[in-house]
Amino acid sequence: MPGFNPVPVGIAGIGASIPNRVMTNYDLEKLVDTSDEWIRSRTGIVERRMAEKGQNTSDLAVEAAKNALADAGVGAQEVDLIIVATVTPDYSFPSTACLVQKRLGAVKAASFDLAAGCSGFVYGLVTGAQYIASGQYETVLVIGAEVLSKIVNWQDRNTCVLFGDGAGAAVLRPTQKGYGLLSFQLGSDGSGGGLLMMGPDGYLKMNGREVFKFAVKIMGDAALEVIERAGLTPADIDFFIPHQANLRIIEAAAKRLAMPMDKVYVNVDRYGNTSAASIPVALYEARERGLIKSGDNLALVGFGAGLTWAAAVIRWSI
Repeated sequence: MPGFNPVPVGIAGIGASIPNRVMTNYDLEKLVDTSDEWIRSRTGIVERRMAEKGQNTSDLAVEAAKNALADAGVGAQEVDLIIVATVTPDYSFPSTACLVQKRLGAVKAASFDLAAGCSGFVYGLVTGAQYIASGQYETVLVIGAEVLSKIVNWQDRNTCVLFGDGAGAAVLRPTQKGYGLLSFQLGSDGSGGGLLMMGPDGYLKMNGREVFKFAVKIMGDAALEVIERAGLTPADIDFFIPHQANLRIIEAAAKRLAMPMDKVYVNVDRYGNTSAASIPVALYEARERGLIKSGDNLALVGFGAGLTWAAAVIRWSI
């Protein structure tokens, strides 16, 4: 667009919602033919959180959103747009975003869901930022929320050990020049759609070996690409927030970036793979623990069903 001068967009507030119920690897040993040692050695997962009976994606999304709005000091009535990234909506329609909009009292907000699997939050972050960068909106709420326990086949030992439930949310607003979203990459390869999908029986199905190979390559490739687009080098990245799918995948991506693991946020051991909630929950925890500060360069990278991938570099501004 000739003369287009985009508004810089940053995260003004961050929040999360984690269910209280814990399912350990030892609990899973009672359900399927597996073991704590097998799960830990292959995935790094020790336990995951499960939604209570009757607790839906929208319930977790609303709690995470309230926390993010409070962190940003923003009222729900100020929100212009709500994007919920999820593959486990409460209903096919209405959208989970509309359910969230009503419960928050975000009376002027447009609302829609976004389905990009585990890449969903970064897809939503980039999408929401464009509305602000164009000058059309000032406040966008992006939520990644999942109740994957509802679509996991608890008799399939290859998948039921991997996933957990949770939600994370971010408030996007204009920020100072040189801060906020510096670069991004979104990608998809529909030819791999059958590798990770919900089957006709309503259960999640995955070709773990092929998804692993895809993830190890794309996490490093996408991270390097967005770092270069931001005019930075891997050495300029203060903290790496990857999708929490598998510890071995995270370690491979960190190695590709020559990033020491003390600059990589890992919580897959406690939560498992929470899909679209994974990155915002990790970002929330890293901020809460004082691991990131204003001015830090963060790299976010995810991959998921579609197949999709998404990466972004953010200069933290809160």
